[in-house]
Amino acid sequence: MPSKPIPGSTGEVLTTLPSPYVPHPATGLLYLPRFLAKCAYVKAHGALPASYAKNYKRGLDRFLCMHLGIDPAAVEKIVFESSTTEEIEAGLKAILPADVRAVKWNRELAQKGMTVAGREFLKEALTNMGCADRAEQIISVPDLIDFDEGRIE
Repeated sequence: MPSKPIPGSTGEVLTTLPSPYVPHPATGLLYLPRFLAKCAYVKAHGALPASYAKNYKRGLDRFLCMHLGIDPAAVEKIVFESSTTEEIEAGLKAILPADVRAVKWNRELAQKGMTVAGREFLKEALTNMGCADRAEQIISVPDLIDFDEGRIE
């Protein structure tokens, strides 16, 4: 039977965040719904758990925003100042480029962790989770997120 993460090995796990593979309905961008959900969590709770806070507006959040040519703080501000999904979408429309190059970003996201250094990172993370045996199945950073949050068995 394949191993599962040691409970607590990565810190608190938020299973309410969407998968990195969920596309944003208006743009098709993978991961954007997750970043928006993280911003909404901070708005509602004041902060993310430490296990998520270390990469908030950094890591994949920042890579997405760099791809779009926007500041992660601008996305956070839109979420914080909006009271409805419609307001968030209008705010995003105002700051996103006309062409979000979704196909390019989606391919890059799906391949995060597939470089030599990335594979080493994944192997180390899986080892720390007690799941070194899963290195052939968990092949990208989005996979690692889904595995940690219980979407990959």
